[in-house]
Amino acid sequence: MNWCFCALLLIFMTCAVQLSLEQVRRKDGLSLGDRVQQLTDMTVKKSILRFNGNKFRDYVKATPRNYSMVVMFTAMAPQRQCSICRHAHDEFQIVANSFRYSQMFSNKLFFAMVDFDEGPDVFQMLRLNTAPVFMHFPPKSKPKQSDTMDIQRVGFAAEALAKWIGERTDVQIRVFRPPNYSGTAALIMLFGLVAGFLYLRRNNLDFLYNKNIWGIGAVFVCLVMVSGQMWNHIRGPPFVHKTSSGGVAYIHGSSQGQFVLETYIVIVLNMAIVLGMILMTEAASHKGDVRKRRILAIVGLVLVATFFSLILSIFRSKAHGYPYSFLFK
Repeated sequence: MNWCFCALLLIFMTCAVQLSLEQVRRKDGLSLGDRVQQLTDMTVKKSILRFNGNKFRDYVKATPRNYSMVVMFTAMAPQRQCSICRHAHDEFQIVANSFRYSQMFSNKLFFAMVDFDEGPDVFQMLRLNTAPVFMHFPPKSKPKQSDTMDIQRVGFAAEALAKWIGERTDVQIRVFRPPNYSGTAALIMLFGLVAGFLYLRRNNLDFLYNKNIWGIGAVFVCLVMVSGQMWNHIRGPPFVHKTSSGGVAYIHGSSQGQFVLETYIVIVLNMAIVLGMILMTEAASHKGDVRKRRILAIVGLVLVATFFSLILSIFRSKAHGYPYSFLFK
C-alpha cells in the first residue's frame, strides 16, 4: 500500500514539474533550441530574415542566445525617400548570400532586416532616427557602440560590411558578387561600332595617323582611370549619400570609398588641370604675339593652381590627417 502511494506521489510530482516547466516556457517564449532551429530553417529559404516588432523581440532580444544577429534597420518604402536604402540592402544581400553559400555557414550567425514601416516600435526601442543602420547583437551581452557600423566613415559596400562583421563575430566572410555582364555587352557593342566604322571608312583611314585624336583618347582614358571609374565598376557604390542631418553628401568621408557623382567631380577637376597645362605648354611653344602668349600662360596658371587646390582639398577631406594644402583648406 505504501509502495503504491509513493508511486502515485512520484507521478503527481513529475506532472507538476512538467506543467511548471511548460508554463515557464510559454511565459518566456520559445526555447533556445526552438529559436535556433526556426532561424536555421528560415535562413535556408531566405538569407536575410525580415522581422517585425514581435519577431525582433522573439529572435534578437530574447535570452539566452548562443548566436549572433546582424540586423539592418532600413526604410525602403518610396514615401520615406531613402535614396541609399536600396543600395545598402543590395550590398547587405550580397554579404548574406556569400555567407549562406560558403563553407563557413553555421547557426552561429544570422542576418535580419527590420523596415521602419513594419517595426516602428523597434526603431523607438533602439532610439534610431535614421536609416540605414547596421547593428550586431552579440550572443551573451548587449550591443556596444562598436556594434553599430560607422557607415559615414567606411561606407556600406559588401566588402566593408564583411570586414566589420569579421571584427565583431570572428566569422570571416569572403564576398562573392553576382556576375554583371552589362559591361561586357557594352564593350562588345563598342568594338562592333568601331569595326563597322572602320569598314565604312576603309578607303580613307588617314585619320588613324592624327596625333591629336590619339592624344585626346589617351588623356580621356587616363582621366577615367584616375577618377575611379574602375572602382565604381567593381564595387557599385551609390550615386550620392544621404547624411544623418537630412542633407546629401557628394564626397565620401573616407579614403576607402567614393560615390558615383564624386567620380564625375574628380574628372571635371582633372580636365581643368589638364587644360591649364596645355595652355601653359602652348604659351611656351607659341611663337606669335607676346600678349597672346602671356594671356595663355596666365589663364593656364590660374586653372592649374585653382583646380589643383580644389582636388587637393577633396583629398585632405578624405585622407584625414594629411598635412598639406594649397589655396583652399
